[in-house]
Parts: sequence; C-alpha cells; structure tokens
Amino acid sequence: MQLLSADGTFAPSDAAAEFLPYFDRLTEADYRTFYRDMVVVRKFDTEAANLQRQGQLALWVPSHGQEAAQVGSAHATRAQDHIFPSYREHVVGMIRGLDMVDILRMLRGVTLGGWTPEEHGNFHLYTLVLASQTLHATGYAMGMQLDGSTATGNPETDQAVIVYYGDGASSQGDANEALVFAASYQTPQVFFMQNNHWAISVPVSRQSRSPLYLRAGGFGMPGIQVDGNDVLASYAVTAKAMDDARAGHGPSLIEALTYRVGAHTTADDPTKYRDPAELAYWVARDPIVRFRSYLEGLGIEQEFLDSVDEEAADHAADVRRRALEITSPERSVIFDNVYAEPHPLVVEQKAWLDAYETSFDGSES
Repeated sequence: MQLLSADGTFAPSDAAAEFLPYFDRLTEADYRTFYRDMVVVRKFDTEAANLQRQGQLALWVPSHGQEAAQVGSAHATRAQDHIFPSYREHVVGMIRGLDMVDILRMLRGVTLGGWTPEEHGNFHLYTLVLASQTLHATGYAMGMQLDGSTATGNPETDQAVIVYYGDGASSQGDANEALVFAASYQTPQVFFMQNNHWAISVPVSRQSRSPLYLRAGGFGMPGIQVDGNDVLASYAVTAKAMDDARAGHGPSLIEALTYRVGAHTTADDPTKYRDPAELAYWVARDPIVRFRSYLEGLGIEQEFLDSVDEEAADHAADVRRRALEITSPERSVIFDNVYAEPHPLVVEQKAWLDAYETSFDGSES
C-alpha cells in the first residue's frame, strides 16, 4: 500500500482505496507535525551516534531511514493505547512525550529501565532481547480484554496495543508464539513489523522465501504490506488497524517495507556485508526527502522548512548538553526494588559489595 511515489507525488496504489478515508482525516497541521518529527529525530540520531563514538554511550542504535514508518504509525495511536517498542523506536517515544535523554541514559548504562510507561504516554520500556516485547504486548492486550477496557463501542476510551519489531525478530520463537496467542484470543493488537531488510548481517531474503506479511494469514489474522518510507501510508494503514483492534475485530499484522541506512548498532560494520548499490537505491528513496517534496508541491513555505531544520539543530544541541551532564547513580540502586519488601539476602549482598569496594580505597591499582 502506497500513497506517495518515490519522488513525493501523490499516487495511491491499487491497495490504497480502503485506507483513503484515514488519509482524509489529516490536515496540513498534521503534515507539518509529521515532517517536523522526522527531521528532529534524524538530527537526534546523528548526535547520539556522535556521542557514542566519543565515549559517552556504551552503544547506539540508529533509526536513520525508518522515520516515516515510525512517525506515521505512532501518530495513528490514541492517548489511551499502549506501545511496546523494541530498541530503535526513538521518535515513537518522542511523540508519546518521552525525554530523548532518557534513551541515552539507558544506553549509557546508568538506569535499570529507562522510564515509567504511564508517565510517558504508555510507551513501554525498550526491549533488547529480540521479540520478547511481542509476548509482553500480547499478554497486555489479553489483560485489556479481561479488564473490559476495549471493544465497548466507545472509540474515545477503548484501548489497543501496538508492538514494534523487525524482520529479524520475526524469525524468533517468541514472535510466533505471540501471534498464536493473539489470534487465538483475538486480542486488540497490531503487530507492526519494520522490515528494514537486514537482521544485523542476515538479509531478509535468507529469512523468508515469501513476503513477511503473508505469514499473518497462517495465524488467522489479516496482514498488509505498506511502503514504510511513505509517512502518509504508514499512518493510514496503522490508523485503520488500530481502529479495528479497539472495536473488537482482533489483531492484524503490518509489514512496513523500509531500510536501515545506518549500521545495526554502532558495534556493527555494514560495509562488510552490504552491497553499496543496494544502499544507494534506498538512500534515493529517503522518507524525509520524499515527504519534503510532497509538502513543497502543496506550497508549504520555505520558512517553515528552514525553521524545522533550525529546531532540529537546537534539539540535538540541547540533548548533547544534557547528555554530557549525566552522572552515574549510587551503586546501591542495583539493590533497590529487587523485592517488594526488605530481604535479608539482598541486605547481605549490599553489605558485601560496600565492603569490597571500600577495600580498594587508598590502593594504587
């Protein structure tokens, strides 16, 4: 499903007809918001990678190239919905009110989780264990059914879940188990798979002999493939799927075709396994360039586009400044909340660690 061609022309594909009413919901203000979010997170992504290279983060996970899939789908959710990310959905968190520095704190290793979901738009914690978030999301969606917080007929309060995962994670057992339970219990849930073509160094062509969205049918749910570099298509497809989920029509799977322009993480070197011609093909289909071309065709003023670039630069500079101010927590925090009540074993272990660390005071090691 596609609404924008690669050059930014509005050219709906044959599969777009049922989704056009959702596109029609959008206003020029929405277009501006979509563009701003994509540009701001791209600049943030670059700054975060620089911070990692300068020794300020243990790791960085780039999202360059996947902005349209994430921005469009995130804006298709409602405030009451719950979002389960993997570890690359930076802009989704930003849209839900997360301070981007909290992501840097996590990847610097100074926090045990990162943030409290209910304080940040029901944006749940990043999950570094591949596909485990699909099970978390499915269990949460089953809980919504038991609580009666979905499929009541009131779209203003009915809840649904969206879970993000990648083509590589789709090969994990957890993802397939989640699909089984979601289909069996008809959970109010959307599986949003970002097919960025590479599971670290393994191409998607080796993972699956057929398009990944076709797997949905095997589990008994609808599946659709969308142009993940088209922010408008990503919004429209997700908006319909989330509406259907809230209304009690069960789960669905969206395969967003996109591309990971950067490395899998800063611990990876994609030049060792990726064809430069393939990279060039996708760079020419950059989601931000495409949408900017569409906006220019609508007559959006240059002043707005320039102001977004300026805002993105200011945001990145602010993130850098605050990231450099991050300090390590007291070591005692690792013992907090292990149990709901004080536990003698934890008390003993904390005392042992204190004694061990103190034993180095004054040493020359």
